[in-house]
Amino acid sequence: MTTTTIKTSLVQNIFRILLGLNMLFAGFGHMTFLRAEFQAQVPDWMPFSKDFVVLASGVAEILFGLGMVIGTKYKVHTGLALALFFVVIFPGNIAQYINGINAFGLDTDTKRLVRLFFQPVLIAWALWSSGAYQYWIKRKI
Repeated sequence: MTTTTIKTSLVQNIFRILLGLNMLFAGFGHMTFLRAEFQAQVPDWMPFSKDFVVLASGVAEILFGLGMVIGTKYKVHTGLALALFFVVIFPGNIAQYINGINAFGLDTDTKRLVRLFFQPVLIAWALWSSGAYQYWIKRKI
């Protein structure tokens, strides 16, 4: 089984495109009107400037968004990479909770804690909607 032979349903394709559009929105937000909000989430221990991290992740999100929306030939690879991206950026969400940083309307510890539980949902969404989960299960070991 190759990644190009994975068939996804209409529902999966709709959800893949919705996730891609959300990634495009977030990516453009990183570069423009949400830049300061995203900088607030970058942990202080990052070895790069917060602005660089926000801009670089914005570029990545735009590329992931485009891949999810129009890159149907590479949807499995894109879904796997996007799921990994969601894992990699999770420390920023944890840092926001631990340090009590207000951003995106998350102005209480409860709201910031609840948000942490949505990251696995995003990971599952990327894997399921792209067919990456199906590929991963059916691949030959």
